Amino acid sequence: MQRFTVSALAFTLFQFSLGANMALAADATAPVKVIMDATVSNWAGGDSDWQDIFGDDKLKDVYSKDFGAKYQAAAQFPAADEDGISPFDYDVIVNAQDACPLQDVTIIAQPPKNNVTEVLASFKKSTCMGSDADYQKTTTVRFEVIEEGGRSVVDDILTNDDNGNPSSLKSVMQDLVKQQQQQPADQQQQSTDPQKPANPQ
Repeated sequence: MQRFTVSALAFTLFQFSLGANMALAADATAPVKVIMDATVSNWAGGDSDWQDIFGDDKLKDVYSKDFGAKYQAAAQFPAADEDGISPFDYDVIVNAQDACPLQDVTIIAQPPKNNVTEVLASFKKSTCMGSDADYQKTTTVRFEVIEEGGRSVVDDILTNDDNGNPSSLKSVMQDLVKQQQQQPADQQQQSTDPQKPANPQ
């Protein structure tokens, strides 16, 4: 009887742990859904306003503090885009400057590992550009979701380049800041280079 009680207790604890992990995985999709809903709307066409997935409200509620700090640092060096405030001149989710209305969008959370839940967002982004196989390919974006302040937030976004190599958005932002911070030194070096004498009048 005691052995049965212990076994039942162990099974109950296993169910509780499994349920907790499943709940965590389910919660992990919430911030990703906010980002993907905005991205789907942005490429849907029509007269809807463009939604900034890095707006102040989303930086506060959807992303981790570390991600937000890295974005704000990179935003000090805006790209040459229309609004002049984003460090990117392309959509970081579709990983391109142009896309079709997104098709076959799915959002699936993987089992948590080391306090990080990877959420996979998959979609087709080029179906309106032609019927070739390349235009029908599925793109997958990986979101690394952590728990911070009792809620799930996105800590990094990983995409693949045309060669299939993974790219971390946090690393991209860090590299951007480093490159921009080096520019003043380069410009200073140029200013100290000997200047050609002006042509005599």
